[in-house]
Amino acid sequence: MSDESNPTLRESVSPGDVADSSEETGDAPESKPGKSGLRVTIEWVAVLAGALALALILRAVLFQAYYIRFTSMEPTLSNGDRVLVNKLGYDLHDINRGDLVVFERPQGVSGQQTDDLIKRVIALPGEVIRFVEGNVYIDDRRLHEPYLESSGITAGTMPAKCAPLVNDGCLVGAGEVFVMGDNRANSTDSRSFGPISEHLIVGHAFLRIWPVNEFGRL
Repeated sequence: MSDESNPTLRESVSPGDVADSSEETGDAPESKPGKSGLRVTIEWVAVLAGALALALILRAVLFQAYYIRFTSMEPTLSNGDRVLVNKLGYDLHDINRGDLVVFERPQGVSGQQTDDLIKRVIALPGEVIRFVEGNVYIDDRRLHEPYLESSGITAGTMPAKCAPLVNDGCLVGAGEVFVMGDNRANSTDSRSFGPISEHLIVGHAFLRIWPVNEFGRL
């Protein structure tokens, strides 16, 4: 659901400088042993290994880049975009409505099980979500969705996995969220597989890093 000791700099002394110094003091010039090629190689290997280890730790614990391969989040994200995901944030604060989240593919959803999905959080635990004339209502209040291309485009019926159904709506259970893609007509989301467990969420997609001309917060 990319990271970074510098060698010690030594002032070089020209042969002419050494000769002048020895004539003034009468002392023989001291020879300075240089680093062997093997030692320099070992030091650089250690530096590169340390940088690689740090990058792996950051990827496993803090941040990870994801490549968008679908159109379900258009117009917000397009096929080929790359986003940066904060994997630690939800350990420090709650999930918010409107967040773009990357999560593990729920069991039974078509596609490679190793392919994570990205959707937008629409309803939170304890809320009832309904669709009325193409619009989304949360606890009987219409949800303003400026990220959609137009209003009145949300269709579909509530999945059987909603527990329990309330006035043709879906009551989101404790520890769950209801997610949908911004491309409502072409998105497999909670309308088909139901609310997802918060435990499936990998992290919060907060920054688009590619393409460069669209770099910025999401």
